Amino acid sequence: MAQQRNTWQRERVREALDDVDGFVSAQSLHQKLRDDETGIGLATVYRALAGLKASGDADSLQSPEGEALYRACASTGHHHHLICRSCGAAVEIEATAVEKWAREIAAQNGYTEAEHVIDVFGLCADCTAARSS
Repeated sequence: MAQQRNTWQRERVREALDDVDGFVSAQSLHQKLRDDETGIGLATVYRALAGLKASGDADSLQSPEGEALYRACASTGHHHHLICRSCGAAVEIEATAVEKWAREIAAQNGYTEAEHVIDVFGLCADCTAARSS
């Protein structure tokens, strides 16, 4: 894969992503960049996010509604997330039991080199408290 150029637009998308807590859609990030009058188009935002994901600088996941969401990556390598359905706050979680289960279920069915994607959605403590009051 060819290395993507590090343009000012890509850097500005990276900075905007760093400024967001939790996961954000490309459309929401684009709106933030428009509000900042950067002149960066939506297609450029999508390309920059794809490049950031490919280089390991951003995480992505699919929301329960099927929308692609992104955030600046806090760690490298395989990991999982616990994401608030209300505010989008995200926590990287350890999932040793899931890793073991995935290897075992693959082996039981004759599969090797198994991969998986697991993201857990719920309500964070702040959103839960807000709904209770």
